[in-house]
Amino acid sequence: MPSIKYVTGAVADVLVPRHCAVCGRKLLVNEKHLCIYCHDDMPLTYNWNLVYNPMADRFNAMIQRGLERYEPYSFAASLFFFRSGSGYRNICYGLKYQGNIRIGRHFGKILGGKLASAEHFRDVDAVVPVPLHWTRHWRRGYNQAETIAQCVASELGAPLYKDMLVRRRRTRTQTRLDVGQKSRNVSGAFGFSRRFRKSAGLEIQEHGQDSSGNKYTGGIKHILIIDDVFTTGATLNACYSALRSAFPPEVRISVATLACV
Repeated sequence: MPSIKYVTGAVADVLVPRHCAVCGRKLLVNEKHLCIYCHDDMPLTYNWNLVYNPMADRFNAMIQRGLERYEPYSFAASLFFFRSGSGYRNICYGLKYQGNIRIGRHFGKILGGKLASAEHFRDVDAVVPVPLHWTRHWRRGYNQAETIAQCVASELGAPLYKDMLVRRRRTRTQTRLDVGQKSRNVSGAFGFSRRFRKSAGLEIQEHGQDSSGNKYTGGIKHILIIDDVFTTGATLNACYSALRSAFPPEVRISVATLACV
């Protein structure tokens, strides 16, 4: 006999049909957000299985540019490839611009499960979403990166620190900017949050040092920054720099996104 949940879902689909986010096909009761065909054809990156992958190499080349000091290799992974002409971009668009928080949670949980299956992500002990400027957060009502980060943190069994980073100024949208413009647009836009410093019980001065000259660690050894899409890596690099101003090189800082261009 069908379960009550199945029957309820079937009735709901008759009254308010759900459609595949990619192809628009009407979804069956057991299908969530994607039809079985689009789910099976999803362009997964599988880069969570590899310590060294193209996304990670691109990001590490960016953070290492102009630095003379040692930086531990930053792990990087995304769930699927983002292409402008592909219907799979609707997953990110639905979350970011259409208020579809459920789709963000669904794929955020899948991303978190993939990361949890990889040994080099299992020691993550702090998950940090890329923050929105307060004006954008107020207008949108939520932070898409935080939606994803909540699910990733849950799957990894790691604390979520949504107030560790703060957006100091409102930046232009990155969508129509070239590589150089994107980097300049977000340069210095993020900072290590004063509120987090206070709640952590340690007053950190400029450059992330306490009154004794020691950088803050708080027992944290591996931070994972979460965003929705990895394009050039400029936003994530700016967040990386803000965190590195407070955390010493012994603390690894890695990144993960739903999609990668």
